[in-house]
Amino acid sequence: MLHNDQLEKWDRESFFHPSTHLAEFARGNLPQRVVTGGKGCHIEDRDGNRLLDAFAGLYCVNVGYGRPEIAEAIAEQAREIAYYHAYVGHGTEASITLSRMILDRAPDNMSKVYFGLSGSDANETNIKLVWYYNNILDRPEKKKIISRWRGYHGSGLMTGSLTGLEAFQKKFDLPLDRVIHTEAPYYFRRPDLSMSEAEFVADCAAKLEELIEREGADTIAAFIGEPALGTGGLVPPPAGYWQAIQAVLDKHDILLIADEVVTGFGRLGSMFGSEHYGIRPDIITIAKGLTSAYAPLSGSIISDKVWKVLEAGTDRFGPIGHGWTYSAHPIGAAAGVANLKLLDALNLVDNAREVGAYFKAALTDAVGSHANVGDVRGEGLLCAVEFVEDRADRAFFDPSRTVGAKVNAALLNRKVISRAMPQGDILGFAPPFCLTTEEADEIAGKLKESVAEVLG
Repeated sequence: MLHNDQLEKWDRESFFHPSTHLAEFARGNLPQRVVTGGKGCHIEDRDGNRLLDAFAGLYCVNVGYGRPEIAEAIAEQAREIAYYHAYVGHGTEASITLSRMILDRAPDNMSKVYFGLSGSDANETNIKLVWYYNNILDRPEKKKIISRWRGYHGSGLMTGSLTGLEAFQKKFDLPLDRVIHTEAPYYFRRPDLSMSEAEFVADCAAKLEELIEREGADTIAAFIGEPALGTGGLVPPPAGYWQAIQAVLDKHDILLIADEVVTGFGRLGSMFGSEHYGIRPDIITIAKGLTSAYAPLSGSIISDKVWKVLEAGTDRFGPIGHGWTYSAHPIGAAAGVANLKLLDALNLVDNAREVGAYFKAALTDAVGSHANVGDVRGEGLLCAVEFVEDRADRAFFDPSRTVGAKVNAALLNRKVISRAMPQGDILGFAPPFCLTTEEADEIAGKLKESVAEVLG
């Protein structure tokens, strides 16, 4: 479809797109898509295409597109008061109400909620608070943070350092000091194929213990991990993993940050991934599902244990010197309140669990027996298909063949949006929680066609 305006020209000349090959886009060799609308699990663009978004934006539009309840809450808040800061005890009805709603849904050892705008800034907040915590406890050397290879925790300086994916560090002078990485709980990619799941879990815990002993427990402040790996491959942990890891952390008095930017508020079919896997975190990171991305908002949920130390710190040293201009922004908070009400009213977390199980089974039926499909995995509405050159010995394709990206493109040609995940030929799915079984079947059927087109 032709357009009589300059929007596409302005796009290439003026707009710095994240996670994009900048030169190829500027030259016109990468496609553009100007999104103009959406409803349920579908988006529409200005060319009239209607696409089934099987990745919910960036796994964030959890309640689906076009929800008037959230739009109206945002508009009403903007008319009442669009902004006031949260410094020095200020708040709005929306920010205070949302704090209470989050704590009502969070694990029962959680005490307070600090608000930001993105998962990246929430994790930056978390690291500052962990350092503050140990300074208040007179442990100035206990500052290192353990993350995991293939983990994703943001694109800032510390959060990009915590992220264990090459693209987010290459040529950015990252990782910074104080960040160290350990084994990812990625059973499909275990180094020894003869390992049972239980043996692999024991090996992950042993490697963590070795790392702590090598670095010195008195230098390590916290461990950060997603309950289920997100951008690193959409990988649910093997059975018993979190119990084994938590035991090591408890032994060495190391705080646990559960990064629930993806898993929080229902993605796994439970309100929180911490609840789903029996994790007892000291801090929980939230963002995407908090507002279903209808407005920017993130948060750090702080446990009773950590909060008591923060309070003691301000008694000793005065007001805590951390804050963002847009912390607890009223419009974001209003979107969050409406979003959580909608999750409950429409039973969307239950739907994520039930339709998620159906969806994983449909993907398995569609492509699970294909000679080049090594793994179909998932939990709730977080699923992935991983491609291999040889199933028998789990031989991976040469990255230059870009198999995952080609299957992703073939699926997009069939009007279904998935995501080619980094560092592997992995196709990710994380649709809105309102997904129906008919839509799940459509995705699986078109995936089967796409795999046949690319791999035969």
